[in-house]
Amino acid sequence: MPQLINLNVFKNFLRSSNAGGTLLFFAVIISMIVANSSFAQPLQQLLDRQLGFENESIHLKYSILLWINDGLMAIFFLMVGLEIKREIVEGELSSPKKASLPILCALGGAVVPALVYLSLNAGSEAASGWGIPMATDIAFALAVISLLGNKVPASLKIFLAALAIVDDLIAILVIAFFYSSGIETTYLGYAAIALAVLIAMNRLNIQNPYLYLIPGVFVWYFVHHSGIHATIAGVLVALTIPTNDTDIESPLERLEHALVKPVNLLIIPIFAFANTNITLESSMVQGLTSSLGLGISLGLLLGKPIGILLTAFLCQKLKLSTLPENSTWRHILGVGLLAGIGFTMSIFIALLSFESVIHIAEAKLAILLTSLLAGVVGYLVLRSGKNWNAISRTAIK
Repeated sequence: MPQLINLNVFKNFLRSSNAGGTLLFFAVIISMIVANSSFAQPLQQLLDRQLGFENESIHLKYSILLWINDGLMAIFFLMVGLEIKREIVEGELSSPKKASLPILCALGGAVVPALVYLSLNAGSEAASGWGIPMATDIAFALAVISLLGNKVPASLKIFLAALAIVDDLIAILVIAFFYSSGIETTYLGYAAIALAVLIAMNRLNIQNPYLYLIPGVFVWYFVHHSGIHATIAGVLVALTIPTNDTDIESPLERLEHALVKPVNLLIIPIFAFANTNITLESSMVQGLTSSLGLGISLGLLLGKPIGILLTAFLCQKLKLSTLPENSTWRHILGVGLLAGIGFTMSIFIALLSFESVIHIAEAKLAILLTSLLAGVVGYLVLRSGKNWNAISRTAIK
């Protein structure tokens, strides 16, 4: 019987480095189409459906959307945390000069956008949204840079991942201290105990990486109930899993390899589909030219790259750190633009910032369009064949 479907085409696609990014963008497009069709309400009802278990002692009954954003994305952050730790131990972040750059650039890339927003909205009822342009959507930013393949140095991808992680941690702290109703210190204490168990396992040199996931689940549960965004638990757990700087595969590397495909091909597309179901309304368009809309757009599209470029320049001039290996100022500009993809975290902060439905609608559209523009421009800058390195060196001199 002749083969009706060439399955090799699908197998080759799923093995390619661009598969995750491609599925992500298709998920966004499909979600936007559904959100602006007659299926919008059924989709929202599905995302709002409660799943889980709950009694007097255990509270694990949440909407499907929350399970995606706080549950599945904790696994994504676990994988990213593994990548960061590996690079700190044996890779691009192994020296203080290299490690300091993404940390300092993330700080610059958070402060400048907030100042841009406040310069346009200080004293107004929209001033509380200053945290919106601070955040970078790590999933989308890494998806865009992954589409470039070997056109950018591997060190730049690690730099962006590290920068985005620190950026998200800053955003989480901002949410916790400025947009939170309060932090439950009791649950934080429980989380610290579970984390101490993981550290003890590391000290005892337990080599099975999957054993670390058992206390890791408790870390996630307690962090989630503490009032801090649960995805930080993934990073904390990742930092406790042992690795080494030899050619022998470590527990960290085994777990990282096991997570790559499920995260890139399943978790991130599901996350994108669930969070881009934005129904477009006429009131949103008017907000693009308001101080709120401009504050978000200019903060993400200009504030982010300016903050990151300026910080990187000062770090190099003051000899605090060096640029990622084989990278140029064009690469740093491109990364700065990709960091302007605020998207999900920015939308989340917008929901916490405003009570007005109109303000929320205006903020959502500004975030969506600006993130799209930042992603496209950042991609084109990084793909550009111009000799930006020579231009940058001339400008610096």
